[in-house]
Parts: sequence; C-alpha cells; structure tokens
Amino acid sequence: MRVGGAAGEGGQTTVELALTLPLVALSALLVVQIGLVVRADALVSHAAREAVRTAAVSRDPGAASRAAVAAGPLRADRLQTTVNRLSHPEGSVEVRVRYRCATDVPLVGLLLPDVDLSAVAVMRDEQGSARVGPAQ
Repeated sequence: MRVGGAAGEGGQTTVELALTLPLVALSALLVVQIGLVVRADALVSHAAREAVRTAAVSRDPGAASRAAVAAGPLRADRLQTTVNRLSHPEGSVEVRVRYRCATDVPLVGLLLPDVDLSAVAVMRDEQGSARVGPAQ
C-alpha cells in the first residue's frame, strides 16, 4: 500500500505536464519573438537618427540610406529610407525609416505575420543653413 495517495494517481502529474508543456513552450517562444520585435523597433529609431544626422550635413542622395543600414544589424533588403527637405521649419530635413521585421521564431513565426516598424527623425539642415546669407 502506498503512503501519499490513492492507487492509480501516479500518472496524473505526468499527464498534466504533457498537456501543459506545449502551451508553456509556445508562451516562452512568443515572449522571445516580442523581445526581438522590440529590439528591432529600437534599432529602427537609431537608424532614423543616424540617417537624419547624415542627411543634415550631406547632399548625397544615398548617404542617408547608407547611414541607416550601417547604424545596426538591420537587414538592408527590408529597410526603406525616405529623405524630405522641409522649408518649414526653416532649413529642416526629415528622414522616415521603415523596416519589415520578420517573425521567424519557430512555431510563433508561423502564427504571426511580419511586423512593419517605422521611425521619423527631424534635424536642422546644415547644408540648407550654409546657403542662407547673413541677416541684413
């Protein structure tokens, strides 16, 4: 006779574990995927800041895109950079960076679509202010 429980309950814990383990594993993978998307969002913001910094001092049309790609470990084929030179506020440059973040964590990636991330940064256009003459 067993001391700690009725006969026949020995496999109940094993069955409960077998039923809940897939849910726990899927939840852990979902947390990892969310962490990767949040990391990519921070990298996109950083890429926008680097791109606007470069666009503010350079007239090279491709310099901002190259700076955004070089800013971090984002895939260049998923990164899109748009530069707008604004007249108001006077002499500003705006850079928009868009990135399609892949959801490629096993199992979770099959359930979730890719995430579109974007960031905008604005800075004074140093090249534009160099063209403006002294106040008279």
